[in-house]
Amino acid sequence: MASAIAAKLMALSTLRRKQAKNFTVRICTMESDLEFSCEVKWKGKDLFDLVCRTLGLRETWFFGLQYEIKDTVAWLKMDKKVLDQEVPKEEPIILHFLAKFYPEDAEEELVQDATQHLFFLQVKNKILEEEIHCPPEASVLLASYAVHAKYGDYDAKLHKPGFLSQEELLPKRVINLYQMTAEMWEERITACYAEHRGRTRDEAEMEYLKIAQDLDMYGVNYFFIRNKKGTDLLLGVDALGLHIYEPDNRLTPKCSFPWNEIRNISYSEKEFAIKPLYKKTNVFKFISSRLRVNKLILQLCIGNHDLFVRRRRVDCLEVQQMKAQAKEERARKQLERQRLEREKQREKHLREEAERARDDLERRLRQLKEEADMANEALMRSEQTADLLAEKAQIAEEEAQLLAQKAAEAGLETQRIKVRALRGQEERRVMEQKMLEAEMLALKMAEESERRAKEAEQLKQDLQEARESERRAKNKLLEITSQAVGPPPVADVRPAVLSSPQPQPPLADLMPQDLSFSRENLSFDFKDTDMKRLSMEIEKEKVEYMEKSKHLQEQLNELKTEIESLKLKERETPLDILHNQNTEQGTSKHSNFKKLTLQSTKSRVAFFEEL
Repeated sequence: MASAIAAKLMALSTLRRKQAKNFTVRICTMESDLEFSCEVKWKGKDLFDLVCRTLGLRETWFFGLQYEIKDTVAWLKMDKKVLDQEVPKEEPIILHFLAKFYPEDAEEELVQDATQHLFFLQVKNKILEEEIHCPPEASVLLASYAVHAKYGDYDAKLHKPGFLSQEELLPKRVINLYQMTAEMWEERITACYAEHRGRTRDEAEMEYLKIAQDLDMYGVNYFFIRNKKGTDLLLGVDALGLHIYEPDNRLTPKCSFPWNEIRNISYSEKEFAIKPLYKKTNVFKFISSRLRVNKLILQLCIGNHDLFVRRRRVDCLEVQQMKAQAKEERARKQLERQRLEREKQREKHLREEAERARDDLERRLRQLKEEADMANEALMRSEQTADLLAEKAQIAEEEAQLLAQKAAEAGLETQRIKVRALRGQEERRVMEQKMLEAEMLALKMAEESERRAKEAEQLKQDLQEARESERRAKNKLLEITSQAVGPPPVADVRPAVLSSPQPQPPLADLMPQDLSFSRENLSFDFKDTDMKRLSMEIEKEKVEYMEKSKHLQEQLNELKTEIESLKLKERETPLDILHNQNTEQGTSKHSNFKKLTLQSTKSRVAFFEEL
């Protein structure tokens, strides 16, 4: 009953969708979400081209539109109507714009900055989500390039300790593996970040991809399979070919089959058949789990093989034009960067001159202020001295008045004595004697009064001199303050403005036509002529990246040595242990692939069947 109701609801939903003229699609990119109103008749290619035009993307062959279906994922088919595929039924229909195929050499193949940026964001996300295993020392170096891509050149004044506290830069597995605080991780990342000075954002992102593409799980899609004996294995599909892994070791394949050795791939229900290029070699088969997974495996095989062939051909005219334009754009950016660097140096020089002038003026102002303070202190001392002298003069004047009063009293007493002297001769002598003494006393008092008057006069003169000194000090203070200088001028340095590049026109579909693909029997064939020609070029361009980049290897070894003592061995994951074993044996992704492909195809097929 419930299934019948669900079928009716689905039929009703389909009917309404058919009746509607448009439907809404939400495209989720690594940077933002986009919504489009699409016509019912649109095919997958119509929607895909619209998204690429909106993003200004021309290298469309790397990307696709992915959606989730039950417990797996699928990619939107370009030649079928969108609504006829197994996309989600509710609107808006959510599709993810992601890289479906990865380049062998990012620096050589990725032309557009927009393409490079989308790859950078996707690979970074896969490393942080631990879908790609990354050793700790490489994680720190990659984090430093991610920081440079976001913040530009390191500046100690701007990028102070703690500026990365909110950034997600390292996988949680790496953080838990060491007894290190967030500050210690930031210190090591910042130390590497400071060494990248002079690189642009695009260059930092490219360095990130160049390191990431050497990781063992980079660009590999894994699927559970079984061989004829029923052994559980993993199939890895990437840009180089097909790889067979043990289920608990996704780093090191047991055997590999490059695309130039494979002639035909087909499947019937759950069984896949791989036909090697050389007819004498037996077809080898494996069993996959579900039909949807088989379709996905076949899509990835076709796309990766097409790109494998395309890389080894002369670029088409449009790609050559794109590369020429990219080269010109890089040259233009280099010139612009040099011009900006000169402007920056000039701005720095002017700023330094302005700072020196400001420092000189500030020093001169400090000197003037010190002189003014000294003059104020002298003025205060002069005022205090003048007040003290005025007080002393007032006291002396009061003492002189008192002495004059006493002298007047002494004169009156002398007169009274003279009057009494007339009364008697005897008393006269006594009175004369007293009068003489009084006169002597009066004389002394007169002298003392005169001396006190002179002192008062001298104090008045001192007071006048003090006031004159005070007046001169005030004049000097006014003269100093009149010499004050204004604030320094500020240099007007206008930053240069970079002109943004014009959006590029869309690129038409450029998938190679050397591949025959039949949907009736779900198989495809590779042309003999192409495969034989490609077999003559087997791995000529494969040079080990570690030999090219000794400086990079030294950096990684130095980082590993610095943090090795803080590692908690008991927290190592099985993949960490496998990676350490490969490192000790000197095995890398490319050296192992080269070693595996040295064996004959026949022996590798036999080895696979015996696993």
